[in-house]
Amino acid sequence: MKANLQTKRAAKVAMTALTGAVLAACGGSSDPTNDLPAGITPVSATVYPATTVGKGDSAATQDLLTGGIGKTGLGGATPAYADPAKPTAAELRRNALYSNYRGILDYSANGGYGSLYGPNVTADGAVTTSEGLIPGREYVAVLDDGSGRKRTVIAVQVPDSFNTANPCVVLGASSGSRGVYGAIGTAGEWGLKKGCAVALTDAGKGVGLYDMMDDTVHKIDGTRATRQAAGTLNFFAANITDAARAAYNALFPNRMAIKQVHSQQNPEKDWGNDTLAAGRYALFVLNERYGTAANPVPFSAGNTIVIAGSASNGGAASLGAAEKDSAGLVDGVVASEPVTEMPTTSGYGIQVGGTAVTGYGKTLADYTTYGNIYQPCAALAAGAAMAETSIFNYIALTGMTARATARCDGLAAKGLVSGADTAARALDALNKLRAYGWTADSDQMHNAHYALGNGPILSAMYPVSYGRFPVEANVCNTSFAAVNASGDPVAVAPAALAQSFATANGTANGTPATVVYNDSVGGAKAWQFAKSPSTGVADFGLDNALCQRALVTGTDPVSGTALTAASMPTKVQSDAVRAGIAEVVLNGNLRGKPTIIVSGRSDALVPVNNNARAYTAYNKVVEGAASKLRYIEVTNGQHFDTFLPFSGFDTRFVPLHPYFNQAMDAMYAHLKSGTALPASQVVRTTPRGGVPGAAPAITAAHVPAFVAAPALANQIGFAGISLIVPN
Repeated sequence: MKANLQTKRAAKVAMTALTGAVLAACGGSSDPTNDLPAGITPVSATVYPATTVGKGDSAATQDLLTGGIGKTGLGGATPAYADPAKPTAAELRRNALYSNYRGILDYSANGGYGSLYGPNVTADGAVTTSEGLIPGREYVAVLDDGSGRKRTVIAVQVPDSFNTANPCVVLGASSGSRGVYGAIGTAGEWGLKKGCAVALTDAGKGVGLYDMMDDTVHKIDGTRATRQAAGTLNFFAANITDAARAAYNALFPNRMAIKQVHSQQNPEKDWGNDTLAAGRYALFVLNERYGTAANPVPFSAGNTIVIAGSASNGGAASLGAAEKDSAGLVDGVVASEPVTEMPTTSGYGIQVGGTAVTGYGKTLADYTTYGNIYQPCAALAAGAAMAETSIFNYIALTGMTARATARCDGLAAKGLVSGADTAARALDALNKLRAYGWTADSDQMHNAHYALGNGPILSAMYPVSYGRFPVEANVCNTSFAAVNASGDPVAVAPAALAQSFATANGTANGTPATVVYNDSVGGAKAWQFAKSPSTGVADFGLDNALCQRALVTGTDPVSGTALTAASMPTKVQSDAVRAGIAEVVLNGNLRGKPTIIVSGRSDALVPVNNNARAYTAYNKVVEGAASKLRYIEVTNGQHFDTFLPFSGFDTRFVPLHPYFNQAMDAMYAHLKSGTALPASQVVRTTPRGGVPGAAPAITAAHVPAFVAAPALANQIGFAGISLIVPN
């Protein structure tokens, strides 16, 4: 591979030289210039020089990775603000690094933090007593399309350890809906330890909370101001006039607009291109810093290893970047638990243990809105239910069983499940989920997965984003607000809003915004407390879930009839949503780039049959022998490493993060030295077991490494057009 890569890069250099010669012959200049990429506006360049732990309350006391608080600080209590109501930009950066790191990884010592991974673990895996601070410079910029609403933020981190003789760049698109530091614990940490420049980007998502009541916004640096005062540093504001906002507030007070949902940009369609833009800006930054008069452009795609690597939505952005990379910027891809937005279910298949899978290859909007209907009922099925007291049994722990039972009853009344009692109805709901792409390994996951809000949140967010609806549309009678303990919309606490850049994750997860159903019987309520108009009981807002499903399918989920101008939602609304979904699907063509996908078999948020398995199979059909995709499927792995400290999760699941790091190591070795990529395989792990909330400490034996040549029983391969996965 090294020879091939060198050949490719030599060809690029030759082509550049030829182009320069042609320009010179035509009277143009052949001298290379370091041009700022189109659409990018630099915002700041800041030195973060800290090498020892401090308060991290100023640039001088911060580093690139930990915000100055080190390994111990990242694993400890939330850093305090001097004035919680008026946090400074430096304090917000520190706390954003803290929350984003912990929002992706298991931050507990027993879960592997500090022993299997963490700032104190070196690039070659040695566990040290170091706090792991990495000094360097950070260059922040904004990418926009001229509308003023795109506002993609890029942060290029150049560690002091960057080796100009051995240049590398890691492209880290944020996971989930997180802001610019959303990949700091994955791509960021790996790249900085390796001495690579790291190009972080929110990919058009991020913590952009617009308060409809007081017209305040987030600035690029995380501080808050009125829309007018923020000026060009405004990160996001709803596209609404003052008069329309006042009218909306009179009817729906205390609501908020969320950037990914209400930017009217459908940002997901640009995740891949935004990741590439971050890479181009990284090369610009490196040339700006290290270029000389004699050699103004020392770094290019031709002489710099560029790896796109991230998790979840960041993994999706990494795959999208490879698919859209016509210029050859990206050399390799690592995608952990990626959302793959499959374009079709035709032309390929999946077999598991010799049995053909019937439900696979669906889009995020499709399986999410489907699961959002059936999951709370399915959680009561015998195969999914449990008796333990733990967060993993969240429905029972929080007293939601009656509402889940009501959901089963409502589904039965509408003919959406069959059965004479709750047990039978729940089993039917569980079987429907299995037939729609979830594996049996996810059966018990539906409980906490739903009750912690994943289904309701994503079902409320993504269709609105795809349809480019304005905030005042209240699609499916849904809005977003802070709520009290009873689920009533209330004014967001000033300190919570002031700190939200560091605490929120870009979704309506309650910090501080929550999904609110405006049409709940008795008045607007958060989704957990909502009473459906059609049932009159607290059933998690079944009517709203059915409406969100109709947006995606174009038909009424109860009657099966096509939507009309008079239905709710309308045909026009559904058409807009489905058009937006068509914009975000991937094409399966990785352009021959070496790629490693890592996914957990028990993933209930991004089910492997609809994502990693499906994309691997489809890529083989699209690229054929040219495909260099490898797929690593990890048993006892699920989507959220950050849930692993929770009781019940700790005993059942292992972290995926060690496999992301191993995949990045393997990709770098492949690109740098020609080391063969590992074969596609199942990695069989061992859960920690023990008592929920007190699982024993994890060891390397629980998470064995994937291998270059797996045993036959663990090999993932192909039979014709079908991906073959062993049980």
